[in-house]
Amino acid sequence: AQLNLGGMYYKGQGVPQDYKAAAQWYRRAAEQGVADAQFNLGLMYDKGEGVPQDDKTAAQWYRRAAEQGNAMAQFNLGVSYANGEGVPRDYVYAHMWLNIAASAASSAFSGRKNAVEERDLIEKRMTQAQTAEAQRLARECVRKAYRDC
Repeated sequence: AQLNLGGMYYKGQGVPQDYKAAAQWYRRAAEQGVADAQFNLGLMYDKGEGVPQDDKTAAQWYRRAAEQGNAMAQFNLGVSYANGEGVPRDYVYAHMWLNIAASAASSAFSGRKNAVEERDLIEKRMTQAQTAEAQRLARECVRKAYRDC
């Protein structure tokens, strides 16, 4: 319900649009472990909507959602690593998270093509050894159900 209420305030559906209220409701759900709320809160910090713009906090929320298998958060965390936004720039981890997002079995993730394209762009900046390491880390991360990746 908290996630849905956050969405209603974010979009102004049935209530006045209020990004600050949306962030508050998303935070309540996110702190209870709701991956979609964690992802949405990450987006709000990424864009500075209802909260101060903060790449580091955005990446932290993306990571929490990514570790629960949220493919959109995995994609955004990969992009964060690629650009050094909120986390140190690291093409190996960028490739790893983008590869995981690209492999998402969920049909709800419509960004699979974007994940593949972004991963392939990152790969052009990497050595073969770095690519092999990223692929190994991705397999290990999936094996560990995305925990401690």
